[in-house]
Parts: sequence; structure tokens; C-alpha cells
Amino acid sequence: MRAITAAVAVVVFAETAGAATPASVLLPAFPKDLGTPMQIIILMTLLTLLPAIIMSITPFLRISIVLHFLRQALGTQTAPSNQILLALSLFLTMVLVAPLGSQIYKEAVQPMERGELTAGEAWDTGTKPLKTYLGRFVRDKDVRLFLEITHAPQPRTPADLELTVLAPAYMLSEMRAAFQIGAILFLPFLLVDIIVASVTLSIGMVQLPPVMVSAPFKILLFVLVDGWNLTIGSLMKGFAA
Repeated sequence: MRAITAAVAVVVFAETAGAATPASVLLPAFPKDLGTPMQIIILMTLLTLLPAIIMSITPFLRISIVLHFLRQALGTQTAPSNQILLALSLFLTMVLVAPLGSQIYKEAVQPMERGELTAGEAWDTGTKPLKTYLGRFVRDKDVRLFLEITHAPQPRTPADLELTVLAPAYMLSEMRAAFQIGAILFLPFLLVDIIVASVTLSIGMVQLPPVMVSAPFKILLFVLVDGWNLTIGSLMKGFAA
């Protein structure tokens, strides 16, 4: 993020002040042999891919799915709104991946800026901690699936896995884990729905939908057990383990 901000600042300063020609402006974190137009194209391409990367190969995937399951289980429709759930998922993801981002920046980006590593060497160095992080959460079954799909050779060690195999395998594993957590979250609220539906039908309240009656009880139950703390705490501990 600091490199991107600095890059934008350099371009803006060069355009407004006119102190440097386009050929003399060097965006941070890019090799010196790349021209400014190519650096800007690469930078803008990375910016367009950034949302997809955040949503796919970070804890954002599991957290966002679980929070949407939780809202559906509570039956509150649009409360909290999608924007709030996504913002919460994003901030929690930033907390979880901050150490990984700092490690990649120190080991790969900074040496490349100093000219100690080429772009290819920086990529290899920076993807090593990322592969280690993703490898903690992937299932062997999912890895084997994408090895078969891509016809990639069987790696000798987990570190030999390519990101083209590891990233989609991580996504499948995270979605499976998120759906498992979502199913568990649904069970107590489903029980409340069944009890309320049985009571309302037994006393002949057929004009009032059971969902409307059970919603306050589900919200009250969730608040009494401090549900947000339990849910978020369990999600964060699951990634820290």
C-alpha cells in the first residue's frame, strides 16, 4: 500500500510541477529498465486485480460467507447491511494478513526497490510466505483435484506447489469450512423457529407468520450469548491456530 501511494504521488507531482519528463519518472517497486507508461499500465492492472485477490486468497472469503450465513440465520433480512458486513470482513482480514504483508514487503519489495533483486527473484521470494500461509488451510483432496485438472506434476514437497494450484484449492477449502460453520450457526436459530412455529400453530395463530414471531427471540438469544464476540472470536482464532 505504501508503494502504491508513493507511486501515485510521484506521477501526480511530475504532471503538476512539470519538474520531470515521463521518461525520468520511476515508480517505486518497479525495475529501472521499465518505462513510465509500462509501469503505469502494470500498476493499474494490479489495482484492478486487487479486489479479486483480496476476496479469493485471504481470510475475507471465509469471514464474509460466515457473516452472511449468520445474518440469514437471524432472519434480519438487511440488518446489518451488505456494506457493513463487507467492511467488517475487510478490517478483520487486514488484521489477519498484516504480518504476512509486512513479511512480503520486507523480504521482496524493499530489496527489489534497492536493486538487490530482480522482478522475477522478488516474485519467487514474495510468493514463498504466501504459499506457506495458503498451505495451512488447504485440503489435500482439493490440491489433488487441481493437480489433475492442470496436469501439473506431483510436487515433492508442499513448497513446490504453484499458485495456480494452491489458490483455487485454498478457495474450495475455505468455502467448505465457511459452509460448515454456517450450518452450525443455523442450528440454534432453526430450533427457535421450530418451537415458535409449533406454539403459534397449536394456539391457532395462523394469520401471523411464525418468522415474525421468532425474529425477536432469535435476536434476543444472540445478544444474550454475546453472539458477535463469539462468532468473530472463533473466526479469528481459527486463522491464528
